[in-house]
Amino acid sequence: MAVNSVRVAAAQMTSINDLATNYATCARLVKEAALAGAKLVCFPENFSFVGAKDGESLKIAEPLDGPIIKGYCALARESNMWLSLGGFQERGSDDAHLCNSHVLIDDAGNIRSTYKKMHLFDVDVPGGAVFKESSFTEAGKEIVAVDSPFGRLGLTVCYDLRFPEVYQQLRFHHGAQVLLVPAAFTKVTGEAHWEVLLRARAIETQCYVIAAAQGGKHSEKGESFGDTLIIDPWGTVIGRLPDRASTGIIVADIDFSLIESVRTKMPISQIESNPSNTLVFFSASEAHRFLETRLHVNKPRDFMGRQSNDIVFVALSFNSVSSNAA
Repeated sequence: MAVNSVRVAAAQMTSINDLATNYATCARLVKEAALAGAKLVCFPENFSFVGAKDGESLKIAEPLDGPIIKGYCALARESNMWLSLGGFQERGSDDAHLCNSHVLIDDAGNIRSTYKKMHLFDVDVPGGAVFKESSFTEAGKEIVAVDSPFGRLGLTVCYDLRFPEVYQQLRFHHGAQVLLVPAAFTKVTGEAHWEVLLRARAIETQCYVIAAAQGGKHSEKGESFGDTLIIDPWGTVIGRLPDRASTGIIVADIDFSLIESVRTKMPISQIESNPSNTLVFFSASEAHRFLETRLHVNKPRDFMGRQSNDIVFVALSFNSVSSNAA
């Protein structure tokens, strides 16, 4: 392994509705990662619990200083390992809601950072089930990046992957070098979009992407796509389990010289530093919702441009939002 690199691992597992069983699986995978020389293990969304029935996740949700996360802090400390725990059921502001929280723990067992999933999975999957994550989950509002021995990490969760502006912000405004995407993609959406979305995020940000995934059947009704991947800043898959539904780890080296090389030879940040982009929406309500929920603009209509034939033009830059007729 080169001096200018550090080894990381991504775990794949099939979590169930049993906290102790899932913890035992995580502990075993941490040991495997340590033997492989990794110093960071990234776990998938819902690593500690996947409910078999509606409402089970709410029942086990607890604060970050509760016994579940304390147990994983102890695991990190005893293993001398950083842990990325993406998709923990953190207790919300009331009994009817939780937060889907990505928790980063250092090798001393301290919580270094947390990120609450911003984009909730409210989807009617083609040929599949209907999901309404917002019915029991509070959406986060803050983009989170944090320094670590593995570079500057950008924290996201699962469905965030479909919203590239989050990753653009992480790279060009928060200096991310490695993007963490813990997930539990459905089988239908995973087969169609999982790898191409991850490689696109790596290519357009020139970052490593570590995508730890749930895989296999969690219960009679629940199944995840799997296919845990590690991708380099050029978009090349450098780590992949041979069986996308199995439990195990993959390891790869984060090569900081490669990040620098890719970014130097293709300096897209010089263009991205001062862009002017126009987004087109097909209804005023769609534009209003985007500005209000995704950019947190208090008066969305102040930033809408010319409206014609039910099409709304909104001019945006990475540094500001401004009204502009297209």
